[in-house]
Order: sequence, then structure tokens, then C-alpha cells
Amino acid sequence: MTKIALLTSGGDAPGMNAAIRAIVHSCQHHQYECIGFFHGYNGLLNDEWQALTHADVGNILQFGGTILKSARCPAMCLPKGPKQAANTLRKHQIDALIVIGGDGSFRGLEALKAHWEGQIIGLPGTIDNDLAGSDNTIGFATAVTTATHAIDKIRDTANAFERVFIVEVMGRHSGHIAFNVGLATGAEAILSFENCDPADTAPQLARLISQIQVQQQHNHDSFVIVLAENLWPGGPQALKAQLAEQAGIDSAVCVLGHIQRGGSPAPEDRLLATELGLEAVNAVSRNQDRIMIGKQGSTLQAVPLSGAINDGKPVNGRWVAAHEDVLTEYLIKHSE
Repeated sequence: MTKIALLTSGGDAPGMNAAIRAIVHSCQHHQYECIGFFHGYNGLLNDEWQALTHADVGNILQFGGTILKSARCPAMCLPKGPKQAANTLRKHQIDALIVIGGDGSFRGLEALKAHWEGQIIGLPGTIDNDLAGSDNTIGFATAVTTATHAIDKIRDTANAFERVFIVEVMGRHSGHIAFNVGLATGAEAILSFENCDPADTAPQLARLISQIQVQQQHNHDSFVIVLAENLWPGGPQALKAQLAEQAGIDSAVCVLGHIQRGGSPAPEDRLLATELGLEAVNAVSRNQDRIMIGKQGSTLQAVPLSGAINDGKPVNGRWVAAHEDVLTEYLIKHSE
């Protein structure tokens, strides 16, 4: 009997449980055995596992997090880590390993492949949406929805006091959350890797000061800045200090943080995770190897694992242009 192993690795993403559920159900349909390893790759190194059946995944679709737990695993970056993981897979006579995670998790899969002969398949599970080969990753839609609702609430109090708010969103080194949330909330400014150079923030700071001053002079209204994490040197508190020091602009900072990774997954993530999970097991039956299952448009597709990691996935240039050239046109014209 074909035996499939499954684990979730790296940062958790809403919808991981939906993917687990789909994989287990599909394994039962194909009459494959399915076991789950706990705590990411640590479960492989420590041989922490459990057989998974319908009963284990019957009521997990609506929950965030992951029933298999997750963790970082520095040992997989060392020479002995992948070898030890491969030995565990051989011990359990595993034919294929499915990993739900981001680029770090997939690099672990690539390292493992050098020491193990079984199939390896990745599912894109990260709120950052930074893996090539899939329009969206599992968890991204929920993270955008969560951050959008939070900023809508921030906007209410910002309007009441005509305040400037700096709201930092997650994304690691990707601007997908920042731009999607910024556009969805009508943010006056979006600072992300696509329109701001972290090595030279002076031009963007000068422009931002001018835009805030125009807004406060003409509209007497709130001004929301959506800031991508890891972009501004010193973070949002440093930007707050620079606005105060250079222009006397008082602002408030809100770091949304890990609330973007939690909560019940949005329907879009439940559906995407289910589709990808089912297709991952189909890929095992087709003897496909070293791939990631993604979805582009309405088409499910298998892409090389290395391409998903290394090809890059920039924010849609039309979104960037729309915000820079059209949606903030009033502020830009009056600040030049």
C-alpha cells in the first residue's frame, strides 16, 4: 500500500487544516495510508507521528493554525538534519512526503531530496503570498481580510481625531499584503518594497511629509500609512520619530502582527487549500516528484519546486501604478 507522510512547517497560515483534511480524505479515497508528523521537520527528526484518518480531520476545516503544529527547524540547515529526516522516512516506509509551508519549508524539502528517494510535493502555505507558480498561497486571503477589518476600525478613530496612523502589516520581504490591504482600505500611503528603497528612504519620507501636510491643510481628515514589515530602517517607530522631528507631524503606530496569521480561514482559503490538497495526492498517484501544486487562474498546476522558491513573485505592477498614479493623484499634485 502507498504510504504518504504529511507535515506543516514554518509560519502557520489559515487554511492549513483544510489542506490536511483534503489530503487525508483523498488518501482514504485512493486507499493510501497517511501519517502526519508533528512540529514541522522536528517531527521527522524526533520521530513524532500519528496515523491520520477521517475521524482525525472531521471537524477542522474552520479552524486556523494546524492540528499537526508547526515550528522552525534550524537542524534542517545542517548536514546531519536532512539525513536524519530521510532515515525516519525510510523507517516508516514512506513513499511520498507532502509539506505545507513557505519557501524555507521547501528549501528543507530540496535538502531532504539529496538523501531520500521518495516523492516530495509542496503546497504553498504562507500568508506572505511570495511563492511563484500560484496566484495566491494558502492563508493570504484571510490575512488580507483580517488586516483590512483592523484598519477599517483604526480609520474610525483616526477620523475622529484627524490623526496620522502608521499601520505595519506582515509579509516578511514581500509587499503583497501591504498593497492589497492598502488598496482595500483606501490608505493614503502604501510603503512597500515596490515603491520604497530601504537603503534610501529620504525621497519617500519627503514626499510623505508633503502629502500629509496637504491632507491636513485641505481635507482636515485622517491619513493612514500602510507599511510593509522589514522595510523602514528602525521600523514604524523610527518613521514616527522622523515625521515628528522633520515636520512636527504627530502620528500613532499600530503593528498588526500575528493577528494576521490567526483566526478562522476565509472561504477563499478553505477552497484553495482543499483543491491543492486533493491535487497533491493525485500527483502522488501520477508519480510526480519535486513539485509544488499551485493554482493560476482557474487551473491547478504542478511547478518545479526550485522555481516556486527562486523565480520571485512581485506585486502586480498595475496595482502599484494605480496607487501611485491615480488613487493618490490629489495628494501628489498638491505636494509637488
